[in-house]
Amino acid sequence: MAPLIHVNNHQKTKILATVGPASSSKQNLLELVQAGVNVFRLNFSHGAHSEHQQVINNILEINEKYNVHIGILADLQGPKLRVGKIENNALQIKPGDILTFVNDECVGTMTKIYMSYDHFANDVQIGEKVLIDDGKIVLEVLSTNKINEVKLIVLFGSVLSSNKGVNLPDTKVSQPSLTEKDLKDLDYVMTQPVNWIALSFVREAKDVKDLQKKIKAKKHFAKVVAKIEKPEAIRNIKEIIKVSDAIMIARGDLGVEIPIEKLPGLQKMIIARCIQKAKPVIVATQMMESMITNPSPTRAEVTDVANAVLDGTDAVMLSGETSVGDHPVLVVEAMRRIIGETEGHYHSTAKRPSPDPDSETYLSDTLCINAPRLAETVNAKAILGLTVNGYTAFKISSYRPKPDIHIFSDKPHMLNTLSLVWGVACHLYTKFTTTDETIEDLNQILVDEGILHTGDIVINTGSMPLHKRFRTNMLKITVIE
Repeated sequence: MAPLIHVNNHQKTKILATVGPASSSKQNLLELVQAGVNVFRLNFSHGAHSEHQQVINNILEINEKYNVHIGILADLQGPKLRVGKIENNALQIKPGDILTFVNDECVGTMTKIYMSYDHFANDVQIGEKVLIDDGKIVLEVLSTNKINEVKLIVLFGSVLSSNKGVNLPDTKVSQPSLTEKDLKDLDYVMTQPVNWIALSFVREAKDVKDLQKKIKAKKHFAKVVAKIEKPEAIRNIKEIIKVSDAIMIARGDLGVEIPIEKLPGLQKMIIARCIQKAKPVIVATQMMESMITNPSPTRAEVTDVANAVLDGTDAVMLSGETSVGDHPVLVVEAMRRIIGETEGHYHSTAKRPSPDPDSETYLSDTLCINAPRLAETVNAKAILGLTVNGYTAFKISSYRPKPDIHIFSDKPHMLNTLSLVWGVACHLYTKFTTTDETIEDLNQILVDEGILHTGDIVINTGSMPLHKRFRTNMLKITVIE
């Protein structure tokens, strides 16, 4: 394996970058990894499976050649609602105009406009708001025949263009979270070694469970990220966090469907809940938006990224900045510098998690949570752990400890998965002998890599007997000789 000469992905807060035309080549992906990317996002709203396949192949080759553990997140489109084609691509409207949305495809005029959602007329109620083009146009439902026609009055807006997205903040949408397109994409994804699958427009815990069942039926190891972008998801946030493997605060659609001034408070609340439940959390959308064209971020964007870090998020995400932007590497380098500087001021203000006495993993939870507590008490340099399914890493990370976290596994896909998790540095280890010998091995690996030095104190976590792969049941304080 050829080690990377310069890999700048040692920050605790991870960077998730969306792949697109600006970043899909192997060379571009490699440069982004060198700049600080930990996980790549494949957006299934765009691109053919053959295009995604080439990107996946490139990432896997980079992981193998350069001995890194870059994760892959497949983001399913979900039930994205849109108006159809508009005559001359621009319909001039004004407050008070009456528009008619229909189910039959047509070229949109003041007489009728095609709406891509078949159950629209059945789902909406009189008085509900309908938002178009990220809220630039606001309509209100006047009437519906509950079959195929809805009349709406324009409250705000001036120009309606073709194929603009539609948001229904007041409506209980009956369409399932997984559309026909999503199911086809999922069939493909299940043939690939992706680590995370993001489910769009989650409304309740059942949406997540349904996807998890499909993944389990395929005997795949992917974990589910629930994207929070609907008011219903906010109302059900406790249950959604409980069943999900991770959470994405998708501020684009969420900021359209709720009063935008509520967004900062909700972001802090969701991050705090995720930390309590040891669930990774991603802050997404418009983090460095101006750098799609500009070579440096705005002051507001710098502050936005820093605030997410100070809130304790596991990862910050780039979308158009790296998929179609002019400066994808510069964006990641700028984000990495902001994270690095901000983490010097980070102190966990969230209430640190406590083990739940009613949990079936109570004893292991207690050890995993006390490992970082003990590490800080004795001023340890690092916490070391072994994992099969990621449990130890998620739990230790949720404490947001000051010492570094080094997690070892014999499963490369698990290490790639953990690249999303706050503070976790991943290492492949396949030897596994006795507990004592393994601990010595892990310590020596980090000494050989120049991470640990003589006199450093480390906390080793593990399970005894090692070969039975129990949950964590042992802590050890070690002084490096």
